[in-house]
Amino acid sequence: MQTVLEAISDPTRRKILDLLKQGEMTAGQLGQQFDISGPSMSHHLNKLKTADLVITRRNGQSIYYAINTSVFDDAAQFVIGFFQDHKRSES
Repeated sequence: MQTVLEAISDPTRRKILDLLKQGEMTAGQLGQQFDISGPSMSHHLNKLKTADLVITRRNGQSIYYAINTSVFDDAAQFVIGFFQDHKRSES
């Protein structure tokens, strides 16, 4: 969970995830949406991949990125549980 929280703490990575909600995209397609270098985009995609927030699919020379919804489900359950426990402790 720590890796997931670190990955989504960065605004660029959150924007990448937001773009991927529309469907899978290549690194080049994602890179066109940002004013950052190729190596910086690779760094952000690797962070998301390490956290299992994105999955990849190779098609010829292209690598397509997509959101890994199962990890988001787990993270959402953690956050919901955290705040429910916090509310109970305040009562």
